[in-house]
Amino acid sequence: MVPDTTTSPRTGRQELLTALGEIEQRVLWLSAATIDHANRVRPNPTGLKVGGHQASCASMVSIMTTLWFHELTADDRVSVKPHASPALHAVNHLLGELPAEALTTLRSFGGLQSYPSRTKDPDPVDYSTGSVGIGATAPIWGALARRYVEGRFPGAGTGRQYALLGDAELDEGACWEAVQDPMVAGLGEVVWIVDLNRQSLDRVVPALSAERLAGMFEAAGWQVLTLKYGEQLTELFSRPGGEALRTRLDTMGNPEYQRLLRCTPAELRDRLPGTGSTREPLERLVATLDDDALHSAVRNLGGHDLGALLDAYAAIDDTRPTVILAYTVKGRGLHSEGHPQNHSSLLTRDQLADLATRTGADPDDPWRPLPDGAAARLCAERAEELRRPPVGRIAPPPVPTDFGRTPGGTGTTQQAFGRALLDLSRSAPEAAARVVTVSPDVSSSTNLGGWLNKVGVWSPTERVDWFADDAETILHWRENPTGQHVELGIAETNLVGLLGELGATWSRWGQPLLPIGIMYDPFVNRALEPWQFGIYAGGQSLLVGTPSGVTLAPEGGAHQSITTPSLGLEQPGCTTWEPAFAQDAEWCVLAALSLLGRPDGGSAYLRLSTRPVDQSLAAVLADPAARERRRRQAVAGAYGLRRAEGTPDVTLAAMGAMVPEALAAADRLASLGVAADVVCVTSPGLLFRATQARRGLDDAPQWVLDQAFPADRAAPLVTLLDGHPHTLAFLGTVHNTPVTPLGVTHFGQSGALDEVYRHHGIDTESVVRAALDLTHRP
Repeated sequence: MVPDTTTSPRTGRQELLTALGEIEQRVLWLSAATIDHANRVRPNPTGLKVGGHQASCASMVSIMTTLWFHELTADDRVSVKPHASPALHAVNHLLGELPAEALTTLRSFGGLQSYPSRTKDPDPVDYSTGSVGIGATAPIWGALARRYVEGRFPGAGTGRQYALLGDAELDEGACWEAVQDPMVAGLGEVVWIVDLNRQSLDRVVPALSAERLAGMFEAAGWQVLTLKYGEQLTELFSRPGGEALRTRLDTMGNPEYQRLLRCTPAELRDRLPGTGSTREPLERLVATLDDDALHSAVRNLGGHDLGALLDAYAAIDDTRPTVILAYTVKGRGLHSEGHPQNHSSLLTRDQLADLATRTGADPDDPWRPLPDGAAARLCAERAEELRRPPVGRIAPPPVPTDFGRTPGGTGTTQQAFGRALLDLSRSAPEAAARVVTVSPDVSSSTNLGGWLNKVGVWSPTERVDWFADDAETILHWRENPTGQHVELGIAETNLVGLLGELGATWSRWGQPLLPIGIMYDPFVNRALEPWQFGIYAGGQSLLVGTPSGVTLAPEGGAHQSITTPSLGLEQPGCTTWEPAFAQDAEWCVLAALSLLGRPDGGSAYLRLSTRPVDQSLAAVLADPAARERRRRQAVAGAYGLRRAEGTPDVTLAAMGAMVPEALAAADRLASLGVAADVVCVTSPGLLFRATQARRGLDDAPQWVLDQAFPADRAAPLVTLLDGHPHTLAFLGTVHNTPVTPLGVTHFGQSGALDEVYRHHGIDTESVVRAALDLTHRP
């Protein structure tokens, strides 16, 4: 236990605890009643299960009450575990942030969301949660993002970043990837409070060891505070037989303890003493307790002891991250408490009425305010203390659309990306100052070297570069608080977690950043779910996947991405580009950056290649008007790269690294008397939205279809990309023409480029055959 050091400036400690206890009971009632209303009161003509988690809310009520109604400041931010969403709404209601009628809308269309959502809930939500593990790690990256912003654009404050998580969330590897990352150990504003109820969705966890968890956190440099027993049990431990009681509880398995919670007092008197050496002294101790005291004592855990929680908050060491392991009972205070299958269970009407009686609520008027008194006054005081001023948003600096230079020679889109960042720093220094890049230990292999040498690596404190005087060192690792690159360990989920929080600073503190994450494209799928969740939560960023595809021929199937090109079709709030030429890559990078840090903005994904391509194939015209027309088409999704004389017999629509094969195939077809147009696709997602808009299903612009695929040149289509062929198969719907989609549908092989392309049927020969089949040529 941590020492009792808490005093309240408002009132004496006991008066404070009494007021907090009344609020705690009201939060318990409101969360349960909100879920009950959604399931039993609100009309449900479909009969589908609505759901909710009364037991999961109940285990968090004490923790949330002490946080919001005593500990938090307006600068603090809290991530609440997904299944405690109704408890969060109950807290916000008591703080005057949510009207009573809103509590009737849980899980209804346009109402309170199933899980906390920054962008969809009407009341204050600091972090969106839902997928377990993501909400736990988000405050870590939020803390780092706040530090980064505060070091450059003061005003982000110095508040703590709390995560309220269930112990089952610690099964997620993402939690431990974040905990042990070297960048995290110095983030003293991070506080995790673990709801250690020892239950998962289906069962009591048989062998959860808080000691083992504590050791893992301590090994990572975290402060560990354990709240195991409450005041009542602690007092019993000091009585004759108390040490035997402590020993019995400490050595008892989780399932046996949970079973005690379901026992009557008579059963408790028989079961609690056990069968070993503790039985006799425990029988004597238990005999001194009446039924109510015994029933209360067995469930008197630290995570429900208001005083113990206040003491723990007072003991937090702000020089390093802290985890509070708070023992709790799932369903505490409900008839379902401790039951192994209480995760989604609902109280019956009689049980809800009994809860109302015990918590001082009225089942016929469930949203009745707290009566006048200390608890109501505390709610009003805390509402004023926690109220945040409106965020004054700064518009991001303008990003240029074109640097005016046409790349020549042979080059790759990955190289063009690195050059674009350097060109941005020269052409638009104000915009470049808002750029922050993040990578998982692959900076030098993704063409970020020049950018890193120019802007340096971010670190909370300046560190010595011991290789600064080494003549053979090309990449200069200058770490200081002014650096604009954050280097994490090799954990892609950490990268996208940080990326999401860096991309949310415009809405949290009014300071827009232009965050760019770079990782190998094959590993994007590993990070896909937390990246998607960051977009859902309002984080705007540019994710760059490079190198990509089976074009990584010598590296074998493990490093050859297949499914990533279709992200632009499938991920809401994100635009995908896969440019073929350096010029297109530059334009797309600038277009992506221009989307970031604004209320009407969004995220982007850029898929780049290390294949050297002759840049003259891009055929960029020197005339300014023609160049600007090409640029607009490239960032809108596609452009006509080559038009055959007269009416085409076939159209070859190719993307990214495969455009040279399409051009070579067009030449071959011409020699066979088959006229072929070549269209360079840069964004399948934007083209798909345009086709949807034609059907009235989207509000996206449609003009790019008319320019890239004019109706008077409609012809059978061969689509080609270094990825799954379904990505471009929809293009046949533009003019309802036959289409043969070519791409990669199975794991790759090592080999030379021509061998690998031939193996997958995406080489020039395969394109020619597909075109001849479509045009029915002999």
